[in-house]
Amino acid sequence: MSSGAGGLPALVKTRRALGLVGEEARVRGWVYRKRDLGGKIFVVVRDSEGVMQVVVDRATAPPEAVRAAEAATIESAVEAWGRVEADPRAPGGAELRAEGFVLHSRAEDFPIKGGEGVDYLLDVRHLWIRSRRLTAVWRLRHVALHAMRRYLDENGWWEVSPPILTQSAVEGGATLFEVNFFGRKAYLSQSAQFYLEALIYSLERVWSLTTSFRAERSRTRRHLYEYWHLETEEAWARMRDSMRVAAELVAAAVRGVLEGASEELSLLGRSTEPLERAARPDYPSITYDEAVELLRRKGVSVEWGDDLGADEERVLTGYFDTPFFVTHFPKHLKSFYMKPDPGRPEVVLGFDLLAPEGYGEVIGGSEREDRYEALLARIREEGLNPDEYRWYLDLRRYGSVPHSGFGLGVDRLVMWIAGLDHIRDSLPFPRFRDRIYP
Repeated sequence: MSSGAGGLPALVKTRRALGLVGEEARVRGWVYRKRDLGGKIFVVVRDSEGVMQVVVDRATAPPEAVRAAEAATIESAVEAWGRVEADPRAPGGAELRAEGFVLHSRAEDFPIKGGEGVDYLLDVRHLWIRSRRLTAVWRLRHVALHAMRRYLDENGWWEVSPPILTQSAVEGGATLFEVNFFGRKAYLSQSAQFYLEALIYSLERVWSLTTSFRAERSRTRRHLYEYWHLETEEAWARMRDSMRVAAELVAAAVRGVLEGASEELSLLGRSTEPLERAARPDYPSITYDEAVELLRRKGVSVEWGDDLGADEERVLTGYFDTPFFVTHFPKHLKSFYMKPDPGRPEVVLGFDLLAPEGYGEVIGGSEREDRYEALLARIREEGLNPDEYRWYLDLRRYGSVPHSGFGLGVDRLVMWIAGLDHIRDSLPFPRFRDRIYP
């Protein structure tokens, strides 16, 4: 191992150091665990890639190293160097026998001891995000996003940067967060869709990753008021074209995690069998009509035209062991911009992609209404003001073409891939009603 500054071993991450058995290494991070057994002090050091046990032997380590290890507390910032030796009892099967140990910053008594309730952990979220479990989620999330970005890059999509502030509603007006924009009324974006639709006339295939905001009163294990939204829009595309992209994108994310975050999946206790089945994008598809029939078979009281909520979606997922599509929803359940099916105008060319194992919807998309008069009629039918959608209507006046797109809830996708019980653990700082922190 080459030497670093001051003749010390080169600085490496714990994950790499575990593989340097018989060599010198230097690691740094924060104290995850500590045991003082008299002759030896065992300090488990945590960094961004994992943990490694450092052994400070009072008989052989320099006195200043022993004093530093003695003074170190949980979450203190430390640095250690020495020889890496195999030991099956140590985390990762190896440990660092310290020849030097430095205490960079001594932590006060850490307020998380283990066994605390959810409310308390939310109050100290800024500290709880250091936990190994949540850190594994952050790494898995990064890998999934990287895989989806790579898929889009390799398939001719252009990433764009739409604004978060808007003057019009994409979804229901009742779920808008109002903002005072220098004395004028504006809203936090529910979706980048309208801006992406404008951009297809120059770039044809566009996508964005932004935060979206929904002022829904729902408070369930899969709802957030601020969430990360990966959205696509494609010129010349029909509904089935967009469904194919959605399936390939999710499958790419799953494959990326299976290949690049296997250790994280193991730490989270996530079975890989459902993910291995989802790694191929040949997802089944049912219509809304068929979904209603499947629900009735399970004893669910549902009529044609009823919305399918979380409970209904959970029942439907019991029929499938991979993600699956539900298509052709009743028009009154969906947004005004969705194009009606020409052969059956009471339903729209829209789709949801549901994750199995009870997780439910992770993607919603549709073919957009590309005819000016038809879109204007739908806006009026919904009781909306056409003046507020003038620029959106303009897109249908100047070279309109068939186009489709979808929105993927990144947090919901991560929740399913990681096998999490609650969406709050899919991102570092979740936003709930009446609770903003830190």
